[in-house]
Amino acid sequence: MSHSYQALDDWVAAHFDEEVHFLQELVRVPTDTPPGNNAPHAQRTAELLSQFGLQAEAHTVPADAVKAYGLQSLTNLIVRRRYGEGGPVIALNAHGDVVPPGEGWTHDPYGGEVVDGRLYGRAAAVSKSDFATYTFALRALEALGLPLKGGVELHFTYDEEFGGELGPGWLLQQGLTRPDLLIAAGFSYQVVTAHNGCLQMEVTVHGKMAHAAIPHTGVDALQAAVAILNALYARNVHYQGITSKVPGITHPYLNVGRIEGGTNTNVVPGKVVFKLDRRMIPEENPAEVEAEVRRVIEEAAAARPGVSVEIKRLLLANALTPLPGNAPLVAALQKHGEAVFGEPIPTSGTPLYTDVRLYCAQGVPAVIYGAGPRTVLESNAKRADEHLVLDDLRRATQVVARTLFDLLA
Repeated sequence: MSHSYQALDDWVAAHFDEEVHFLQELVRVPTDTPPGNNAPHAQRTAELLSQFGLQAEAHTVPADAVKAYGLQSLTNLIVRRRYGEGGPVIALNAHGDVVPPGEGWTHDPYGGEVVDGRLYGRAAAVSKSDFATYTFALRALEALGLPLKGGVELHFTYDEEFGGELGPGWLLQQGLTRPDLLIAAGFSYQVVTAHNGCLQMEVTVHGKMAHAAIPHTGVDALQAAVAILNALYARNVHYQGITSKVPGITHPYLNVGRIEGGTNTNVVPGKVVFKLDRRMIPEENPAEVEAEVRRVIEEAAAARPGVSVEIKRLLLANALTPLPGNAPLVAALQKHGEAVFGEPIPTSGTPLYTDVRLYCAQGVPAVIYGAGPRTVLESNAKRADEHLVLDDLRRATQVVARTLFDLLA
């Protein structure tokens, strides 16, 4: 076995420049979501995969469903590799959609520039990196030329930023895949087995427009919105006392990420819209969480005469809790992680939410593991100058290749 592990490591090292180039090409095709015009990236990915002899099935989500979701185009990819009878089918899932780059970059967010052993670009770390990790781990495995049982599927999807329902959720719902095990895009050295849930809501506060010279003739929606926001943010103090027993996850919290309203400087605003994000620890009940958030909003609005509110749920992503069947994945990743990185690799939870929950909801045991630093913060994921340390990419590829060999050889 150790000879095979060394052969996998050697193949990854010998082809690492090719892997870096593959990731650069993926970073250079923008996938900002919104607006979510991601079919071109899927097409480019399929072209690159075909150069390796890997044929990708293109599964285009119907345009009306994509538009209703607030996106422009969406094509998911599946690469299927089948070996001998008797082994599990292991899916490897990474998402190509990303948040827009924002401001403050010192490197081209779509350049894929390599400086001092780091590759810079939007999605370089989360999670186009694992398009490369998983593709080259699969290639290394097959390059051994040894008998294998079961199969591997690459799932490259494009809806994680909007919740995954048209990415893995759609593939599963359409019956296009039913793997036995799943490894999904990672972002740290840890083997992640649990994550937070997420509730996202859009709140519209209605008042009555008026000329700023006679404000008493209107109802200021912004003042009302401020009162509602203060009530919501005050809950964060309460949430700090609700702690999770999952390592890596602390407590619930609430954030308002977008607010807009008003028509002009000299007009009392008649409408304000804001969007909130409420992270739920695995121990919380999502229905109770949503009811509580609605109650806080409605009570704060009721204290403002002439104000009404509309509350719309945008996303309800359940938390991830581990299924018992993930033990072989966890054991193999930890064993090889320690061998390659030279230190114990713990299991942990993460305060993020991911597409993995959709697989587990269908009974597919899963873990989160891939290329990344010790913490998400180090990679600047979703911030300016997002980057990936190339040595982390190489080592993660080795770990995944070794893990696939253990489970399929």
